[in-house]
Amino acid sequence: MTETNSAMQSVAAPVLLPQPSSLHLMDGIVALPIAGIISQCSESCFLAEQLADSLSDATGLRWNITRGEHRDVDVLLTINPELEAHGYTLTVSHDVVPIVVEGRDAAALRDGVQTLRQLIAQYGIAMPCLEISDRPAYAVRSYSLDVTRGRVPTMAWLKTWIDKLCLYKYNQLQLYIEHTGKVRGLSESWRGTSPLTSRDLVELDEYCRERGIELVPSISTFGHHYMTLRTRSFRDLGEFPEQSNRAYSFIERQEHHTMNINHPGSLKLSQRLIDAYIGAVSSKFFNIGGDETFDLGKGRSRDHNGGRDVPHMYASYVERLCQYVESRGHQAMLWGDIAVEMPEILDLLPKNIVILNWLYAPDITGDKVALVAKSGARQYVCAAVHSWNSVLPHIDDGWNNISRLARYGMEYRAEGFMVTDWGDYGHINDSRMSIPAMIYGAQEAWNPGSCDLETLDGRIARLEYGDATGSCVVDMKAACQGESFSWENIVHYLELDDGTGSVNTDVYQQIRESGVALHVDPTKGLTAVRRDYLRTLAAAIETAGENDTRLTQAKNSLVRHLSTHTCGEAHELQPWLIAIQGQRLFNRCGKMLLHPGAQAERYAVAEALEIWFEQYAEAWRTISRESELRRIATDIWRVADLLRAGAETKSDDTQTDAAPQTEIHGAELPSVARTEAQA
Repeated sequence: MTETNSAMQSVAAPVLLPQPSSLHLMDGIVALPIAGIISQCSESCFLAEQLADSLSDATGLRWNITRGEHRDVDVLLTINPELEAHGYTLTVSHDVVPIVVEGRDAAALRDGVQTLRQLIAQYGIAMPCLEISDRPAYAVRSYSLDVTRGRVPTMAWLKTWIDKLCLYKYNQLQLYIEHTGKVRGLSESWRGTSPLTSRDLVELDEYCRERGIELVPSISTFGHHYMTLRTRSFRDLGEFPEQSNRAYSFIERQEHHTMNINHPGSLKLSQRLIDAYIGAVSSKFFNIGGDETFDLGKGRSRDHNGGRDVPHMYASYVERLCQYVESRGHQAMLWGDIAVEMPEILDLLPKNIVILNWLYAPDITGDKVALVAKSGARQYVCAAVHSWNSVLPHIDDGWNNISRLARYGMEYRAEGFMVTDWGDYGHINDSRMSIPAMIYGAQEAWNPGSCDLETLDGRIARLEYGDATGSCVVDMKAACQGESFSWENIVHYLELDDGTGSVNTDVYQQIRESGVALHVDPTKGLTAVRRDYLRTLAAAIETAGENDTRLTQAKNSLVRHLSTHTCGEAHELQPWLIAIQGQRLFNRCGKMLLHPGAQAERYAVAEALEIWFEQYAEAWRTISRESELRRIATDIWRVADLLRAGAETKSDDTQTDAAPQTEIHGAELPSVARTEAQA
């Protein structure tokens, strides 16, 4: 090791995420050797290997690794049980051992190593002298990833994401699964989804454990069984088995999916699902789901309910599931929405269950956090990255939700903080675009309120994306403001068709409940209702021109800031460029559906949409299995066909909307009603 004159040296303050509780930057720089020695005082050398990889990236040479309290080393990783709970210290100095990371335990040592890795990424082997003393606000910092609503990630990408979660000090990952696990006897549910296998989960569990992350199964065992309850084998278990032959619907997939808990086969199915996943992971926790059981007590379960009301029916079934999970040696978790909407349930649930209290409104208050706390129940507070139903995420909504909920969770002593990443409506959102909000969650779970948004955006730009200007996250957020006609609007517009050319009244009602003021009665026909829908959105649709400018400027700025870097940023730039182009086309589609224009223009936009989808599909396949990409393809093609046909523009509101028959690669494109009657 060589030392530099401390009086002659000064460096910029490091950019660290999450921001440490205490950082003291001192004068001087320590120049590490180009190939030094790391000593780790534990049986596992994984953390030392992580550091060696980071140092190798900086120097091109491989560092050596040893164990024990050696003095003749350059980096020492050690346990100090005298530190405060979950805490670590990191010192860079001119002492005999120039870099020392101490953790209260192995988990805390892992967090300290991630801080050191971030320093290496910025300074290489010329490290500034500093002292860091740090600990998290939340002991559990969880990320929940949807791997079921259309997109199943590749194993390679899941491991990349786990590495990123580790770097930003998350220590729990939940994979949300409805039907995309390869469970024996349920092939009707998972066929065509590229399902995860038990071997995949075992492999991921080991990968997570090495990196200090607990992998928790998050399995729908009660509600959200839309795909399973459409099958011939299990439709009788549903509240509304008569609806199992309806055309596939992204919207109804979110609503009609609750098991009839009074059917003797329902508990057997729930137990089969628990058995399929509980042995594949080492976590003591098991998330049994239980959210959004909208149909409970409205269909078949009204019969033979023993006089119980919905809260008691719900709590009774959850208790049976918890007892089964506990009999398998695990601790149950439960999504908390039903319990906080019917607070009497909180007093009926098992006392040791962990309530995952998801509250996603950007302007969320602390009332429901306080409600669960007052009941004495254990809880995690659960925020969201706000990316569902949209090709571009809503990053500002993510920040407002995450930052508020982190404060409320601390106020009411929540055990953990979770960030959720959902893929409603086919999971068109590329998970790589969740990175800014994921880091928001990492920061607020670790040190809530300590970093203002402008500063945080600049740090994310520099540390995660290598953008020296610190501007790229602002560019991303500008693009996210460019929606005139969204993917959600496209799905609403298409699914107003029940598959036969008549109005889907359930979709009609859902659109109204989402805040769109439809006025035309569904009996007036599909054309009239679709036209009414477009008219209600006209003010937003008419902003397509100005949003096109906003999206183009954001794209150009992102390219300037990121395209010349060599640290993998191009990989992160790709989904943004594709999503921005997609949103520009969606905006134009909305305007053309409202004001059709000339045939040549409509045909040109239809072709551009189809070309764009091929680029989108290529990007999808870089991080995801084929999964249910075909469902997004079907809707994109339907929009293109409608643009070419101009069917919605005729003045006669009584016309019948026939699904256009289009030649695709020499074959007729079948109607959705025929191809999707059985999922």
